[in-house]
Amino acid sequence: MHRRRRTALVLTAAIAAAAPLLTACGNDAHPGAAAVVGGQRITVAQLESRVGEVREAQRAAVPDDSQYQRVVSSTGGLTRDTLHSMVLDRVLHRAAQDAGVTVTRKEIQQMRRDLEQQAGGSKDLERAWLQRYSIAPAHLDENLRLQLEAQKLADELGTDTSRPAFWKALSEASEKLHVDLNPRYGSWDVQKSSRVDARTPWVREVTAAGDDPLTA
Repeated sequence: MHRRRRTALVLTAAIAAAAPLLTACGNDAHPGAAAVVGGQRITVAQLESRVGEVREAQRAAVPDDSQYQRVVSSTGGLTRDTLHSMVLDRVLHRAAQDAGVTVTRKEIQQMRRDLEQQAGGSKDLERAWLQRYSIAPAHLDENLRLQLEAQKLADELGTDTSRPAFWKALSEASEKLHVDLNPRYGSWDVQKSSRVDARTPWVREVTAAGDDPLTA
């Protein structure tokens, strides 16, 4: 149980560090869409709404104007990072489906209780996820589902989330879904199982792979 919890805790960081490359190319075949995944649009409005939720949560957590501006400055790539997560969530879900992996509401609730106990309470957990991963409180359970889904997929494949076999499954899912990003946000490279750091302003490490977000 401890190993599973630790692996889940660092999964968001592992995804940020090893997800397929975003590059400055692509074609704008879907006006009004930030991305199209499996024929389903992620609209610019949906993306902006998700980013707005994070900013609102950050503002509530940091009422001081100067401190808030520093938070905004440190998360300048929030829009691209958020779209990346939204796309990757769908890709991972498809890979899990293909492998016959499911996550129940009970499992999500149990993981949240465990993390809340470790963090010191519900609000402390929400604050940790907001600070470390730019996840708004309203979407915390979705992120926990993502992490559980990824760990169970890795278990099903007999590997872990840092190994090529895991990312190969995600690459295959990306290819099946025909991921297409609006060129203003980059493009999705289905062939790569690790991120290539282009040293661009929107690329940042969330945390080192070995860090515990609740204690770092």
